[in-house]
Amino acid sequence: MASIQFKNVVKKYIQGKQSLQVIHGVNAEIADGEFIVIVGPSGCGKSTLLRMVAGLEEISGGEISIGSRVVNKLEPAERDIAMVFQNYALYPHMSVFDNMAYGLKIAKVPKDEIKARVDKAAGILELGQLLDRKPRQLSGGQRQRVAMGRAIVRQPQVFLFDEPLSNLDAKLRAQTRLEIQKLHRELGITSLFVTHDQVEAMTLAQRMIVMNAGNMEQFGTPEEVYSRPATTFVASFIGSPPMNLLKNAPGGKPGQLLGIRPEHLDIGTEGWSLVVDTVELLGAERLVHARVGDELVIIRTHEDQGAPAIGSTIRAKPREDRQHWYDASTGKRVGP
Repeated sequence: MASIQFKNVVKKYIQGKQSLQVIHGVNAEIADGEFIVIVGPSGCGKSTLLRMVAGLEEISGGEISIGSRVVNKLEPAERDIAMVFQNYALYPHMSVFDNMAYGLKIAKVPKDEIKARVDKAAGILELGQLLDRKPRQLSGGQRQRVAMGRAIVRQPQVFLFDEPLSNLDAKLRAQTRLEIQKLHRELGITSLFVTHDQVEAMTLAQRMIVMNAGNMEQFGTPEEVYSRPATTFVASFIGSPPMNLLKNAPGGKPGQLLGIRPEHLDIGTEGWSLVVDTVELLGAERLVHARVGDELVIIRTHEDQGAPAIGSTIRAKPREDRQHWYDASTGKRVGP
């Protein structure tokens, strides 16, 4: 196992006389054994950052270290990493056992050790009864577990996951998230996991890097990122529904945006006056979409509170200890 360090990491693509910079000076220190999720929308640079760690993309500036080694110039095979992709990339003519063992055979690992490693990984991933099957005989979730098993048997210093759950349906995604958590608890290997799905990020991460347009907007625990978003981008990206951001909130501060989570607005007899646009029923909770002035606000309520009528006027009070203020020009958090 090993730590990972990003020092002012930059990525540029050069086309003729033009230069396109897609990663803008990322700095982060990842401790040995941590599970870090890199999250952000499509095109934000999260997979590019991961591929630079893997050695699949050249580093244009700065340094990436794995353990005590700067790996900028090392080939992927020299970095002691294992990668799991969105595409399972299994050999269709090989059995599960042979798919998991293939890299070890190429590395000329002794047969007895190969069997021991594959059997151990199969036990962790509950693949023991499937080792003789071909990939076509497996479900999508089982194929992804084989791909993870192939990475485990290599016993790397670092695991790199590039949106590995994207091809699974919602139920399998939830199940596989639990398996990945269990895997990390058992192996304790430093892991970087890329996703655009904030639910995956919040449930898997010990700490998370939120990327936006090639910049690291925030690096912290899921609780820190959710409770104290560093920028309006993080506030609007993390959370479903996102944080309300109001330019002209009643009692607002000049030059500042007020941020308030939907669950931190309490419907009652005090507070803002709002007109209800629509109500979403989501099982045990409701999302009330309403307007204060010309701005849209979402309020999360529970089923036992009842649903206000569309077009009606209600009052909702923002909790004072859950208000967030942002500089309207920079989008950065103001105050604690």
